[in-house]
Amino acid sequence: MLSPSQGKLVRNGEERPTVICIEGNIASGKTTCLEYFSKTNNIEVLTEPVAKWRNVRGHNPLGLMYQDPTRWGITLQTYVQLTMLDRHLSQICGPVRMMERSIFSAKYIFVENLYKSGKMPEVDFAVLSEWFEWITQNIALPVDLIVYLQTKPETCYERLRERCREEEKVIPMEYLESIHQLYEDWLIKQTSFKVPAPVLVISADDDLEKMLHQYEENKERILSAQRT
Repeated sequence: MLSPSQGKLVRNGEERPTVICIEGNIASGKTTCLEYFSKTNNIEVLTEPVAKWRNVRGHNPLGLMYQDPTRWGITLQTYVQLTMLDRHLSQICGPVRMMERSIFSAKYIFVENLYKSGKMPEVDFAVLSEWFEWITQNIALPVDLIVYLQTKPETCYERLRERCREEEKVIPMEYLESIHQLYEDWLIKQTSFKVPAPVLVISADDDLEKMLHQYEENKERILSAQRT
């Protein structure tokens, strides 16, 4: 059940957890970060619902978008917006919730990139923007901390080649560079869109062993994020 709270809808009878969003480019190391924190007691980890994006009643909108973003960008991003909203509003399972990306980066990074690159028609962008604005103005989607895994596009490109996910084989370096710049404008320069929470920047170009050490070093700082 949802009920009004300060003009927005929130779930009845649930104490709000601390919400931490792990943000970063494709292959920036978000999965490694989440796997590390998933081993800590009382942390609920929510990964991106990629399996859903790959199979909507037998269709693969993620794969279709990478093949023909102009045709399928609106299809995928509409579904991404829905599934990320579902992640934000899903039943609470612990005092700390750690999410892979957010509904905010879905809009501010990936929808914006499609539009600015000329691969999303203006009417599609307008419809998605209207939906996003209604959601964020009418539904409470609190975030207490954003952990930005800042990674060079070249590093991401090499990691993509190594992990060989089918849909990602067609991703060029230029795409990763565009995503990187949008993240920098949003979370570092903070000149493009409102940032919904404080940002902790972690350099994520290092190998697995060094990254795990960084997560250990920053663990207390991350988990002590104050509710907004």
